[in-house]
Amino acid sequence: MSREYPLNQVRNIGLIAHIDAGKTTTTERILFYSGLSHKIGEVHEGEAVMDWMDQEKERGITITSAATTTFWEPEGGDEECRINIIDTPGHIDFTVEVQRALRVLDGAIVVFDGVAGVEAQSETVWHQADEYGVPRVCFVNKMDRTGADFRAAVNEIKNKLSPNAVPIHLPIGAGDDFEGIVDLLKMKALKFEGDFGEEIVEEEIPEDMQGEAEQARKKLLEKIAAEDEELLERYLNDEDISDEEFEKALRKGVINYDVIPVFCGSALHNIGVQPLLDATCNYLPSPVDLPPVTGTDPESGEEVEREASDDEPFSALAFKVATDPYVGSLTYFRVYSGTLEKGSYVLNTTTGEKERIGRIVRMHADSREEMDKVYAGDVAATVGLEDTKTGHTLCGEDDPIVLEQISFSDPVLSARIEPKTQEDEEKMGDALRKLQEEDPTFEVKGDEETGDTIISGMGELHLEVISDRLKREFDVDVSVGRPKVAYKETIQSEAEAQGEYVRQSGGRGQYGDVYLRIKPKERGEGFEFINEIKGGVIPEDFIPAVEKGVKEAMDNGILAGYSVEDVEVTVFDGSHHEVDSSESAFKIAASTAFQKAAKRANPVLLEPIMRLEVVVPKDFFGDTVGDLNSRRGRVEETKDRRKMKVIDAEVPLAEMFGYATTLRSLTEGRGTFTMEFDRYKKVPDNVAREIIES
Repeated sequence: MSREYPLNQVRNIGLIAHIDAGKTTTTERILFYSGLSHKIGEVHEGEAVMDWMDQEKERGITITSAATTTFWEPEGGDEECRINIIDTPGHIDFTVEVQRALRVLDGAIVVFDGVAGVEAQSETVWHQADEYGVPRVCFVNKMDRTGADFRAAVNEIKNKLSPNAVPIHLPIGAGDDFEGIVDLLKMKALKFEGDFGEEIVEEEIPEDMQGEAEQARKKLLEKIAAEDEELLERYLNDEDISDEEFEKALRKGVINYDVIPVFCGSALHNIGVQPLLDATCNYLPSPVDLPPVTGTDPESGEEVEREASDDEPFSALAFKVATDPYVGSLTYFRVYSGTLEKGSYVLNTTTGEKERIGRIVRMHADSREEMDKVYAGDVAATVGLEDTKTGHTLCGEDDPIVLEQISFSDPVLSARIEPKTQEDEEKMGDALRKLQEEDPTFEVKGDEETGDTIISGMGELHLEVISDRLKREFDVDVSVGRPKVAYKETIQSEAEAQGEYVRQSGGRGQYGDVYLRIKPKERGEGFEFINEIKGGVIPEDFIPAVEKGVKEAMDNGILAGYSVEDVEVTVFDGSHHEVDSSESAFKIAASTAFQKAAKRANPVLLEPIMRLEVVVPKDFFGDTVGDLNSRRGRVEETKDRRKMKVIDAEVPLAEMFGYATTLRSLTEGRGTFTMEFDRYKKVPDNVAREIIES
């Protein structure tokens, strides 16, 4: 079996955006125009192909990223592209889906609301794409809505996200008068006719737009020409340059992230999507356009490179685990190099275990297409892997490599969960384990004091969807308590303490003696353990037990039982007994020493601070700000967005429960907000006292 498509004709792209900017609607049009689906599924009718979960259909939002594959031959081209698409959520509670998609994608389409412009989550997903160096194009959607302003949106993209953004299109009209686009490379007006905008008609540019179009084209060509010294010199000398030469330079600029083309349209009204598909093939990179993937050799620790080629040793990254009701566990993976056949064995270099690839499938949202073999650049899934989790590397046994892991944020919200019946209790543990395997930002742990099960996630909606999935997918009926904030603890000064554990009860005793020094670290730097033992006063064999004891003490907290963060711990002295010393004795001694030192080091509580963007009509601005102030919020900036007021603030998560209801009440249902985790910050003393007492 040979490769279906040359690697240079493969595109791995994702659609990313703020919630409700129209990602899924745009994806549905892409699938329709490319012939993958024969009917357009609307998000607002619960019929979108890519929003297949019941919770997505009911809420009209994307919760889990969905993958599919389609094909498109760009206008004027003679080579069809295979496009692997991942449609990602916009809601911040499900940002894990965006992170893991961007880790394995080669390019992205960033969708913006033509009325709202650059919103809070637009910035978040943009910076996530920056983190992984993903080339992108922009699509200013919803130009048919009242208040849509393409020029303002482009300016916001330039000022807030990247100065490299440059329009390729101009809209003809806006709101109810939006009727098409001007293509600045062709210098033609494009109208989209037929029942579903499938017929593209080229016309002359309207007279009243000629001057603006010529000026915009000049800026575009200057930006493109700057990508190639020879082209720039010819352009400045007014030499003839073909559109093909400009397009070639534009592709180079997009791949190098020096040019970010901005398109426009209305996915809902079938305007402007086909040119976006053309741009995907013409400008976004194939796997061979990007540098080789790098990893480390698990044995030597040296850096290893793998070219995007079928002839290289096999390497792939598992980026998502999902529970499928029909086939069980599905592991999505991106192949970076080499090929993989079903029935073969791979090495998971993250765990060191071998796994057999029994079945390989290509996903189309929630349906599957069986495959015998996958190639470099492919995005596929396999069924039934037992030990492979999100971020694990799969490769050939003879050529091991460990690819860069995917990092995820810690959960910020917790709640107690109880099964309603004995039968539910028996099923709940297995169901929660499967959901935890799927979602690295969802955690489950037991409360040792009460015996309760605690679930933790990224927000109220996240936990709500989890409990809903337990009922629908796993037939487990549960009660979920009121969410609680995931506080943390830390220290503010340096301290030392001795911990000693001595037990003698006839026969062999227990002896461990440890001296620890602890120091605070900068917020977010985490835990560091340093061994300064000299002369063997504590044998080397017992040092891991000391570290383990410190970690257990940190997990149990100092003030209110919350885990301790951002601490440097040094073991610098101690003593041992030739016969009675043991790992358990040193673990207990280290735990005792840490608790003593931490109490002397000015411990404090930390709380999650959320970054908040509130959009309200101007009439309700004062009341909204007043309410935020009452919630210990700090307003950082206010600005106008068309006819609305935008409030950027930071607010403790503990004060934000029920905010959606309050905001609706304050603004007659017209206010909206988005909230995402920003950082941990010291809790004010009066609030900390209440938390500790409770």
